[in-house]
Amino acid sequence: MDDDEVIRQLIAVNLNLEGFEVATATDGQDCLDRVRDVKPDVITLDVMMPCLDGWATAEKLRTDEDTSHIKVVLITARAQDDDKSRGLGIGVDAYLTKPFDPAELIQVVRDLAESAHM
Repeated sequence: MDDDEVIRQLIAVNLNLEGFEVATATDGQDCLDRVRDVKPDVITLDVMMPCLDGWATAEKLRTDEDTSHIKVVLITARAQDDDKSRGLGIGVDAYLTKPFDPAELIQVVRDLAESAHM
């Protein structure tokens, strides 16, 4: 889920082309509202989103026993070590910084999706 429509569509198109089924949400709250219906293996989140940012969304996903198993990737322009440490402290599974390489995103999502089924 990314607050920038262009980035959100770029992520969706790249993952769709690799055979992933993709659902998008406009912000963190929209993600939380849809996650139980969609039942994703992996969620990508931007840190900077309206309504509920990526940090808070990831925390809510991690603290809810129904969603704590879902793999989470933070994708953000915030590349400081403190930001990465915060994400890892929340329990996110991967942290990619913008601009990101679509091939790297695909590999990270593929690895996390495969580990979700082990």
